[in-house]
Amino acid sequence: MKKILAIAGSNSKSSINRQLVHYAADKLEDVDISLLDMNDFELPIYSPDVEKESGIPQSAHTFMELIINADAVILSLAEYNGLHAAAFKNLWDWASRIQMNIWADTPMLLMAASPGGRGGMNVLRVSKELFPHFGGNIVADFSMPNFYDNFANGKITNPDLEAQLLTAVNQLNESITNN
Repeated sequence: MKKILAIAGSNSKSSINRQLVHYAADKLEDVDISLLDMNDFELPIYSPDVEKESGIPQSAHTFMELIINADAVILSLAEYNGLHAAAFKNLWDWASRIQMNIWADTPMLLMAASPGGRGGMNVLRVSKELFPHFGGNIVADFSMPNFYDNFANGKITNPDLEAQLLTAVNQLNESITNN
């Protein structure tokens, strides 16, 4: 059975990206899904001085092991001031100290949700540009604008957005089926 790692790039307990990543992961069938909570990867803020004094924290190693052992990653990024949430960026910084190929060429569905009309497009754009330099194999992406208008009772209510998400999930499924 294929192992799917589903990650919300936010440490908010009420994260809309967590809701979206859960919803997208549930669209896949006959897979083993591990839903990661950023709060399980508490780390000191990355600093070369901290790394020199204390080494790389076990949480970063655990994260890398999960990525390496996954057949695919579904990642929904929170956008804070146009970029990644600090908790996610910090984990990324620590993981890159273990290996630069963080995403290990694992097929990825990259998403973002936002309460605003742009749907996290800035963080998606930046990530689609940067992640391939870190082993990101982005096979599909999805943006969820106006989250609270388009998502209710645990599901997407906008038929066009639902169709877009299903297309993206199917692209991810095809990429892992063919591997």
